[in-house]
Amino acid sequence: MTRGLVLAPTQAVRAIKVGLCGVSMKLAEYPRHFPVLEVQQTFYEPPTVATMTRWKATLPLRFEFTIKAWQLITHSALTSSTYRRLRRPLTAEERASTGGFRNSPIVDEGWATTVECARQLRASSILFQCPASFKPTPANVDAMAGFFHRIQRPANVRLMWEPRGPWPEELVTQICSEHDLVHVVDPFVNRALTSAPTYWRLHGITGARHVYSDAELAQLIQKLPADGDVYVMFNNMPRVGDAQRFVKLLAGVSAQVAV
Repeated sequence: MTRGLVLAPTQAVRAIKVGLCGVSMKLAEYPRHFPVLEVQQTFYEPPTVATMTRWKATLPLRFEFTIKAWQLITHSALTSSTYRRLRRPLTAEERASTGGFRNSPIVDEGWATTVECARQLRASSILFQCPASFKPTPANVDAMAGFFHRIQRPANVRLMWEPRGPWPEELVTQICSEHDLVHVVDPFVNRALTSAPTYWRLHGITGARHVYSDAELAQLIQKLPADGDVYVMFNNMPRVGDAQRFVKLLAGVSAQVAV
């Protein structure tokens, strides 16, 4: 099965890695189709060590994981519906101290757990996905600065940030530069303001149930950057079929397929 792509030698060398946000198929079959998986459980309720050990035993040694940071760091338990899937009990004080990169014990716990998940899975990247309610205010920018200055970053793990809503490009560029973050976008909505690697998350043009047409997937190929690793991660509900069709389209325009 096709698992990656290297484009023609007339262009700068790049690796295009197609994967899913959430496994969405039998785990043992997944690496036959895709070389990378973005783990969603680490955002909602981090998996146990036993679960992660089982995943690693099921998948090839060189299989690549990326993970989402635990929601305790980015989302407020007072307002976010995603906490319905959290099993860890929170006190009233903890609930009020979650999200927004706050300087609080519960956020620090969220980071420590995220780092341990990354270690267990040998993850290449950690994604901080922010809600649309996290707006580009001075207080939020300061909270991010405080968080990234105080945390201990795991070695050889990229930190990535997906802001939602109307963040000014100049501010996003500044934050990513200051804190060494990869800017994550849906390329049908925004352009990535960092490069090498590029990390795209496809949420669906008309919503989560959107099925990408072949014409839209061809558009996506035209948007691919000329160099550096590119991750194309499908996060819409029909993601398995869309990602598989995208891989086939890529193979049709490539000069060499890497397996």
